[in-house]
Amino acid sequence: MKLKNTLGVVVGSLLASASLGVLAQGQGAVEVEGFAKKEIFDSARDFKNNGNLFGGSIGYYLTDAVELRLGYDEVHNARGEDGRNIKGSNTALDALYHFNNAGDALRPYVSAGFSDQSIGQSGRNERNGSTFANLGGGAKYFFTDNFYARAGVEAQYNIDQGDTEWAPSVGVGMNFGGGSKPVAEVVEAAPAPAPVAEPVAAEEPVELVRVELDVKFDFDKSSVKEESYGDIKNLADFMKQYPQTTTVVEGHTDSKGTDAYNQSLSERRANAVRDVLVNQYGVEAGRVNAAGYGEARPVTDNATDAGRAVNRRVEAEVEAQTKQ
Repeated sequence: MKLKNTLGVVVGSLLASASLGVLAQGQGAVEVEGFAKKEIFDSARDFKNNGNLFGGSIGYYLTDAVELRLGYDEVHNARGEDGRNIKGSNTALDALYHFNNAGDALRPYVSAGFSDQSIGQSGRNERNGSTFANLGGGAKYFFTDNFYARAGVEAQYNIDQGDTEWAPSVGVGMNFGGGSKPVAEVVEAAPAPAPVAEPVAAEEPVELVRVELDVKFDFDKSSVKEESYGDIKNLADFMKQYPQTTTVVEGHTDSKGTDAYNQSLSERRANAVRDVLVNQYGVEAGRVNAAGYGEARPVTDNATDAGRAVNRRVEAEVEAQTKQ
């Protein structure tokens, strides 16, 4: 079976098995893309013009940042000095490292890998086969959690012939499955039965103490800024001082973007703060739940930049009783 037919079968099988209901770009995700390249051939080729390449790729996210990608494309519209129509194909295996967080709209990346090329030659009826080392970079922009557009460029070093070719490219793709940790479900505890009253000699007065948290986020981001760690540590210290307490960290967004995207973004923000409390400052995981409310609960008007900055937040509060 030809390689391009094999790749098509693999893509079709993974698409059939992938879950369309989970929309994120994290560990375990499968990504498929169609792309177009402009191949800028080295002058040693003796071609009259550069070629257009069209193809597809399939990738698998080993982690939230690292993707392993298999691609295939074919050469079109290139001509040799003798006027011959040049045909060819490329098969590539690359690793991509993505910046920003899984679920962010903009994800720049760098890539490296190898490719195998089989292409016609000017003035000959035979094909030339070469192995390339690839190094590239670019960015993906996610319009939704699983639909994106990509632009990038690759430098391709011909290991067999010692020359370098360039390939700027654009593509569109879909991302299925994977993603960040699920938001912890908030379960309301059933009311405890009223205790049997026992006579006491005297009633000791109690005082209600409270600590509140308000963490702000940059536009379209879910990463916790370093300047907020001190406030989160204060909350963690309070919960350690009063080990019977629990809390719910609540994520919110401004009104920019779709309802569905903002809901997902608010959940990622809440989980990011929860992770700092649990993993950075040692609060027991069972005492901290996370919930996202999207853009539904603004605290001020979203009509201005200042108002939207206030609404991009995660809130939490903890109350405890102490004897006076």
